[in-house]
Amino acid sequence: MRELVATASRILAGTGHDDLIWGHASVRDPDGRGVWIKSAEWGLGEVTPDRVHLVDGEGRVLSGGGARHSEYPIHTEIMAARPDVGGVVHTHPPHAVALAASGQPLLPVSHAANAFVPPEVPRFTETADLILTPELGEAVARTLGDARAMFLVNHGIVAVGETLQAATVAAVLLERACAQQLLTRSAGGWPTWSDPEESLAKRGHIYHDGAVAAVWEHLVRQHAGDHGAA
Repeated sequence: MRELVATASRILAGTGHDDLIWGHASVRDPDGRGVWIKSAEWGLGEVTPDRVHLVDGEGRVLSGGGARHSEYPIHTEIMAARPDVGGVVHTHPPHAVALAASGQPLLPVSHAANAFVPPEVPRFTETADLILTPELGEAVARTLGDARAMFLVNHGIVAVGETLQAATVAAVLLERACAQQLLTRSAGGWPTWSDPEESLAKRGHIYHDGAVAAVWEHLVRQHAGDHGAA
């Protein structure tokens, strides 16, 4: 679990999600004790296995050292609400933050966006402050619903997956999709995008489980450094 969180964190750092010491990824503990998540006060690119600890639903550090991230309820409450989720990513990537703050919905102007829409990517607007309590974590989980990703408007994103590998790939794709949409808008003219039927077809053709697994391995080769595949 520690190795996997470290690998995912380093991938996120290398793909536009680095935000100084903020942002975190987690994996569900296989014994149901909580989530394995990086400790606070380290950047995503600095995460090594010994900087990952086990945090339960009440915020207690059960294994490992280091300061606990205050936004642990994002992870624990989504895990509680979504038994299908094995990994959660919360980061502050610049293009996704900008697109969400603009009020524009994510549109399938690119391959990457088809991984998420339709339906529309959920938008959490109850607060742009940190998610510091289980109650706010529950509200985030409700807004996420059964989606793969969501915007925390004026704050960041959440991406989830059956595994942390899949959640990490989703986070990478969401930031790429938002960057491509902002680039398209900046070009002027009349943007075009896929209709729902074509978007769903492209999702099946491009983002099937085998492709997502291959993308993860590609990202490991590019960004994981000496920590290897998890």
